[in-house]
Amino acid sequence: MAVLGVQVVFSMVMFTFLHKLAPYYSFGRWLMSKRLYRYLHPTNEELKQLMSADSQSGNGKQQSNQSGKGRRRGDHRKTAPPTEGKAETFTIPRNLGVQLDQAQVEDVDLVPLQYYSDYTWLMDFSISAVIIYVLTEVYYILAPHRVEFNISILWCLLALTFCVRVLASQAWVYMRTEEGGERILLITFTFFFLVFAMGVLVIGDHIIEFGLEEGYKNFSDGASQFLQKQGITSQGPVSFSFKVFLVIFGTLTAALLTFPGIRMAKLHLDTLKYTQGSKILQLLLQINYLLPLFIVLMWVKPVGRDLFCGKGIVSLRALMYEDQFDGFRLILILVMCILRLALMPLFMQSHLNLAHEKIEKMKKESGRISNLDLQRMVARVFFYLCVVAIQYITPVLIILFLTFLLKTLSSLSWVSLFGETAVKFFTPGAKPATSYPDLSGVAGNGTLASVMGSAAELTVALSDLRSIFTPLWYKGVLSYCLWWVMTVWFSSASLGVMYYSQNE
Repeated sequence: MAVLGVQVVFSMVMFTFLHKLAPYYSFGRWLMSKRLYRYLHPTNEELKQLMSADSQSGNGKQQSNQSGKGRRRGDHRKTAPPTEGKAETFTIPRNLGVQLDQAQVEDVDLVPLQYYSDYTWLMDFSISAVIIYVLTEVYYILAPHRVEFNISILWCLLALTFCVRVLASQAWVYMRTEEGGERILLITFTFFFLVFAMGVLVIGDHIIEFGLEEGYKNFSDGASQFLQKQGITSQGPVSFSFKVFLVIFGTLTAALLTFPGIRMAKLHLDTLKYTQGSKILQLLLQINYLLPLFIVLMWVKPVGRDLFCGKGIVSLRALMYEDQFDGFRLILILVMCILRLALMPLFMQSHLNLAHEKIEKMKKESGRISNLDLQRMVARVFFYLCVVAIQYITPVLIILFLTFLLKTLSSLSWVSLFGETAVKFFTPGAKPATSYPDLSGVAGNGTLASVMGSAAELTVALSDLRSIFTPLWYKGVLSYCLWWVMTVWFSSASLGVMYYSQNE
């Protein structure tokens, strides 16, 4: 029996890509380069010319001509190397007619940005993990008789680890910030979702169908039998400790997803404002925003399963069977992730447009501003592009890989929505019973017998562990984790929409 098999080939190819080709062909870099336009800050010479024209004449036509020259110089500045080495400081009127130049975002422009390496590594590793997962699913369809460890699970876990690491690093930056109120906001949201998590776990599976109670009972019985085989008398893990662990997970998740949710709210409102002329984009943006709420409600039994399967109301006709409903939720999550990825350049462009908004807002103010402050105000928007991209795409990746784990470890099927015939065709057949090696023929060889005996004991131990961590237990835990991530993300985004709508 092969332990890893052809899956090693998939992993080695992807490792080679990440090590050799990723610096030259990066999916994350391709997603944003030559698709976005950034605003260039005016140089000191342009600002001086604008002040000179403004002082000589109040004619707006002259200011327009000067700004036109600035746009042509901006195109030259985009390709020419910088020649300024002085940090000259002077002040200009805030209502000066400054017009920002635009330039297409190139690959080289992204390199000096903050969190650029984290963003590119996260995107490249994630796309590699997705490719390996798809190839592994196809492999198990074509070779259902193979009994191997699914390496794609490790790739999904590693991708989740990288997502959590980069979000934790950003949350730690917010916690160390003493000014601006980010620390207070993060602590407030964390305690709010702590109470929310405890309230969710009080609700039974008859309302929110995670399957935690049934999964825990199965896990506890398996753990008790395993301990009894080891000669240890125990009743299994305590239910209270299990729920405390879930509450801690929910609290930490809320701390990591607070600012990504608030960022999503800002991007959503800005994108709606910039796409008012396109009804199709407006519709897609609203679907993109509300789809997580619809998926979250699919786990609420009276709204989801009972309504679609016709169980709550006698006169209501069932739209789908039980297994079809599980597949419908999985496919709906994939649709949400694909839609968010497809709309990502649109959201990133909305962030870059903030530079123009800040300049237009500054023109309505009185007083003067330093040339360096004005240039920093424009340049800072593009400097944080990768930070915004991470906060936008990382929750999507977390949801995607949790969905992969839920499908694989819970023995669900992608095609259950299309009926039992499709499930039988695409689902691997029943795995053969595990056979243990006969050691009678190698009794004379002490070393070989010892090795074979150790392998047999390890196989038995792994089989016992599988009886503890069953698909039923995985389904309960992963369903809760997936539902909670989407709930926290959508809730924080909704609170952010309420805040920004009232302050605009």
